[in-house]
Amino acid sequence: MLRTFVVPAVAGRPTGIALGVVIGVLLTTMAQAQTAPAQQAQPAKSPYVFASDGAVILNFIKADKTADFEMVIGKLKEALAKSDKPQRKEQAVGWKFFKAAEPGPGGSVIYVSIMAPAAKGADYSVSNILAEAFPTDALALYKTYSEAYGSPSQNILNLTLVTDLSK
Repeated sequence: MLRTFVVPAVAGRPTGIALGVVIGVLLTTMAQAQTAPAQQAQPAKSPYVFASDGAVILNFIKADKTADFEMVIGKLKEALAKSDKPQRKEQAVGWKFFKAAEPGPGGSVIYVSIMAPAAKGADYSVSNILAEAFPTDALALYKTYSEAYGSPSQNILNLTLVTDLSK
């Protein structure tokens, strides 16, 4: 003999609605879980690639590490000069470092890196440029460079040209 389960009419509608809501929530959660890895797979955009007209990076360097920082910046200049990549040559043309007379937070020394014009789409990451030019020394150079930073370490500004007063 077969048994058939019969839902009473009074309990059927609310139970059906609740079951529908639960299934909807589960399906939505599953759909989000499936799309999340695809979104995470995309590499994060580097803050050192500029699509703007210019950029400024404020580097806050520990007062006792300025010689180390300047040594690495000298190697950066050398790396850009010896690169065969036209984009690296373009970066070197508009990239300048300045040292502020005013002290930074916590007695740090502020180095201002100005890219004007910025080579649009070029990677200005110091570690990547050093790794291209000095693959065997890159890790040691980056360690010296990163240990020179205070807190905060950097502020990066993407700039849009409003007016060029020279023209």
